[in-house]
Amino acid sequence: MSTPSAVSTSEPGFVQIRHPHEITEDLQRAAAACWREVSDAGGAAGFPFPPVDPQEVGAAAEAIVAGLSPDRSRLLVATVRGSLAGWLNIRRDPHPLVSHWGTLHHVQTRPEVRGQGVGAALMRSARTVAREEMGLEQLHLAARGGAGLEEFYGRLGYREIGRRPGAYRLAPDDDRDEVLMALSPL
Repeated sequence: MSTPSAVSTSEPGFVQIRHPHEITEDLQRAAAACWREVSDAGGAAGFPFPPVDPQEVGAAAEAIVAGLSPDRSRLLVATVRGSLAGWLNIRRDPHPLVSHWGTLHHVQTRPEVRGQGVGAALMRSARTVAREEMGLEQLHLAARGGAGLEEFYGRLGYREIGRRPGAYRLAPDDDRDEVLMALSPL
């Protein structure tokens, strides 16, 4: 697997990483930098209290890469003009009772590409990878309530299947629901 190549338009391209050895150090650093940028801008991608610690984000990114496996965990990277614009992690639990569905984790796009369709294209690409390559029948995700994410995912066909009220405490008087969403069938 090679690193992302230059894209001649602002249409996103996609790189799928199935094994830890397929990711370059530069791409892994770019993914961690994206995660820091998104988190520091208030994004709901796993680190809620900006500014985030670069070492903590780097270690979390390394753990995701270490767990990559074609059957259980893939990294999907969106690029625009050869630069990382966003990424997400598709995971499947191998237990036979639930192995027909997967979960999206850490869905994010760099703040400077927001509103340009990169996030929606990344989600559509994840759907295709999940269905056609991983053989999944459903995708699930958890979104932070109050951030407009329910509407974003809803436009892509996801529906709310539950909530955990007040699951996230962002500040003493700022509790947010965790919104559970699913896309089925793929």
